[in-house]
Amino acid sequence: MRKIKKQKIYLLALLLPFIMFVIGFEIGPLVAMIKNSFYADNGIQVTINQYITIFKSKFYLQAIQNSLVISLFSAVVSVIIAVIAAYSITKFSQKIQNRILMITNMTSNFEGIPLSFSYIILLGNNGLFTLLFSKIGWDVFADFNLYSWTGLILVYVYFQIPLAVMLIYPSYQGIKKQWKEASSLLGGSTSSFWLHIGIPVLLPSIVGTFSILFANAMGAYATAYALVGSNYNLLSLQIASLVASDVALKPQLGSALGVLLAATMIGAMWFNGRMMRRIRRDLK
Repeated sequence: MRKIKKQKIYLLALLLPFIMFVIGFEIGPLVAMIKNSFYADNGIQVTINQYITIFKSKFYLQAIQNSLVISLFSAVVSVIIAVIAAYSITKFSQKIQNRILMITNMTSNFEGIPLSFSYIILLGNNGLFTLLFSKIGWDVFADFNLYSWTGLILVYVYFQIPLAVMLIYPSYQGIKKQWKEASSLLGGSTSSFWLHIGIPVLLPSIVGTFSILFANAMGAYATAYALVGSNYNLLSLQIASLVASDVALKPQLGSALGVLLAATMIGAMWFNGRMMRRIRRDLK
């Protein structure tokens, strides 16, 4: 019994730095943000006016709507591409699969300001490919504007796809070759196998990946800021402008927007858990 108690104390001591990290950098700021959202602009009076201001303002409602739309659209497109890409990867030899996954893993970390600058250099108004195709006579990018909704969607989808591939690829390992053979022997076609066996096996991973991509896009800031600045109305950009702006500094209003952003992500997690219980039998 003494040895077991000593082991528990030792394990708790090892977990202490992690617990302190979570409290200091996650729970602490979250509690402070929620607390500040219920203060007036003077930081003294307790009120819910910050939330009233948000829901009465078409500007902030548009920011929430734009963030939801771009997150949903980029997540759906990225998941569809990732499902096809991950399946294609499984058709290569194990050695080539490992190399592709290594490159995909590296690409999944390429986001933020470096990614935006890369797109500006390549596809901006004076970008490499823009000028190159223009000189050749191919006006491929004549009507394309990188600093618009289309350009923002393109960049979001780009940094979402590698992450989606990394999350969905392991699910294909759960589809056994014997299942395909059994389906074929019973007269099932390839399409019927994927419809009744393959897709249901992949569905929990697809739903979970969609939730992660949605939350990832909702919280993305550096990529959008470096690409469009304040020209496009997004929730993350408005929070940053209210908290760290030199013009209109309103941290209480920014905290209220941050609470709504956190609530949206929690809602996505709740939806993910609910869908998982419907799809996975072991969670029922």
